Amino acid sequence: MDSPVQVVYLYGLPLARISQSKTVEWVFERISSGKGSWIITANIDHLQRYVSDKRIADLYKKADLIVADGVPILWATRILGYPLIERVAGADLVWSLTEQAAYSGRSIYLLGGTPGTANKAVRCFCERWPELRIAGTSDQKFSSYPTIEEQNTLRIMLEAAKPDLIYVALGSPKQEFVIAALRPYFPNATWMGVGISLNFVTGEIRRAPVWMQKVGLEWAHRMLQEPRRLVGRYLINNLPFTILLLVKSFCSRVMRLKY
Repeated sequence: MDSPVQVVYLYGLPLARISQSKTVEWVFERISSGKGSWIITANIDHLQRYVSDKRIADLYKKADLIVADGVPILWATRILGYPLIERVAGADLVWSLTEQAAYSGRSIYLLGGTPGTANKAVRCFCERWPELRIAGTSDQKFSSYPTIEEQNTLRIMLEAAKPDLIYVALGSPKQEFVIAALRPYFPNATWMGVGISLNFVTGEIRRAPVWMQKVGLEWAHRMLQEPRRLVGRYLINNLPFTILLLVKSFCSRVMRLKY
């Protein structure tokens, strides 16, 4: 039986108090016992949508494990006085889960990314772990809300592939809508939305240096690489929300200590 995971609530979002290594253990314990799972690696963008959009909140409630893939989220939990153990980034988790899949003989399926990215990522993974089982890849496109036809096309491919782990690289929240629609057909599979992570694997997009990741500046590195797409999201949308989150976390702790 998989071990229970403690959670810390941030704006009602249940964030697992778990390390990356324990996340991998948790996933493969469930796989070994015939259970699937849905993992969400939540950053500020996820949290903001969770707070502002009930459809997204209802969607996230279907996930089995939500980990913190955002340094500001870690900051907020520390300010509250209920610190998470560490950041569990999807860009790291995709490597550690794949490594364990290779060692344990489990198969992976890669969906999404820019055309050809999934196949390139497979080559990168297999260069490192030649024994890795690849169930398949697809760069199928989806509508913002996947249509029945789109769902059926993917379902047929997955029924033939029978993967143990499925990485969905469609960007959020599209990838979560796809997972929610298809997961009931494959309850024994492990699903994870990985966003841009496959492009990091292939080197098509450079990830921030480790020091920038640790101090919470990975977003700045990403923004400089794709300013037209990301300036509005990060500076106009996410930054004010992050500041408000930290201030509210501080006020909540002060009030708790006061009373």
